Amino acid sequence: MNEKFEIRGVNHIAMVCADMARTVRFYRDVLGMQLVKTLDIPGGGQHFFFDIGNNDCLAFFWFPGAPEPQPGVASAGGMPGRGSLASAHGSMNHLAFDVPLEKFEEYRQRLIDEGVDVSMILDHDDSELTVAQSFHPGVFVRSFYFFDPDGILLEFASWTREMGTESDVAIDPVTADGTKISV
Repeated sequence: MNEKFEIRGVNHIAMVCADMARTVRFYRDVLGMQLVKTLDIPGGGQHFFFDIGNNDCLAFFWFPGAPEPQPGVASAGGMPGRGSLASAHGSMNHLAFDVPLEKFEEYRQRLIDEGVDVSMILDHDDSELTVAQSFHPGVFVRSFYFFDPDGILLEFASWTREMGTESDVAIDPVTADGTKISV
């Protein structure tokens, strides 16, 4: 519970696309998100908003003449198991959408049927590798990854239990020079 601010979720996350029509086709027609607001920006460009549930939105800008993408710098360069996930400080590495656990595998198959290239299913746990060989009671989230048409790494993720126990937050953060500090 946040005692300083009443933060109710994410109002919107804004990203940049190279082709707004292609972005609308992917997010509306493939992922089924409702387009809820469209704007032409004075001087050129557009800003569109998609409903992602819970009154939260995913927004896209289209800027004419925007710089080309830089995978591995401004965004993840690959999916888990297919390249490095590392990206630059201050970048957006990936965006994970929360989906119902009971529909997780069905949704993955739906994307495959739509021709979307998806990663293997990853069952995240507290093991040394942070990914289990198979689903077990210690898995806290199931996920798979895929790219949108602009190379933005997306994830469908399903929590398998409540988070926030003492064992869930038992690792001290590391400073830029690699020193662990107690918080």
